[in-house]
Amino acid sequence: MSSVGKLYLIPTTLGEIEPLEVLPMSVKHIVEKTSHFIVENEKSARRFIKKITPKKSQASLHIYLLDKYTDEMETRNYLNSCDTGENIGLLSEAGVPAVADPGASIVHLAHEKNIRVVPLVGPSSIIMAMMSSGLNGQNFAFNGYLPIEKSARKAQIKRLEKLSHDTQQSQIFIETPYRNDKLLADLLQLLAGNTLLCVAVDISLQTEYIKTMTVDRWKKHKTSFHKRPAIFIIHRK
Repeated sequence: MSSVGKLYLIPTTLGEIEPLEVLPMSVKHIVEKTSHFIVENEKSARRFIKKITPKKSQASLHIYLLDKYTDEMETRNYLNSCDTGENIGLLSEAGVPAVADPGASIVHLAHEKNIRVVPLVGPSSIIMAMMSSGLNGQNFAFNGYLPIEKSARKAQIKRLEKLSHDTQQSQIFIETPYRNDKLLADLLQLLAGNTLLCVAVDISLQTEYIKTMTVDRWKKHKTSFHKRPAIFIIHRK
């Protein structure tokens, strides 16, 4: 009887950079030994696999698509290969899988099926932004995307600022890169002048920019983060 395979949570880079500049060799070794992958985008996943293991046969890969259009009942079968001893890799599009990224349902399914889940070391933009912000790394929360609708967004920004003040909890959120500058403008308009704001852009890349200042100082610091992956953190003392 074959032993049960494992589910490896395989991180990728946060942008265009050589994978082994930010990923440990253990990731390369696991990708070399794995032929079954659950991915959000097949084209970019195959490109990453080829880049990190150029000698690996692309024809040998078994790719299972996991995106917003994937039927939930179909994903119930994605870990079946583990039953015959095959290891499966869950690949992120950027950074670590299942954190601000699809894949948590697959990890949950693995626990249901008593399949060992093995997280591999890799870059998390959320954690790296928090590390470098100088804000409260003992107490913080990730809030995902803020509402798009103007009044709902305004209310959420004010709510998060109050929550930060009342609990001394740093509040982290993200935005679609082409709306970064609009979000920054909203933050500078709505937040108190002494609220601390960190913007962390292009984390781990050559163009990386990370800065924490009060809102009043940000208002004097003209810059643009248009179409650049960014993390925003606020903390009201």
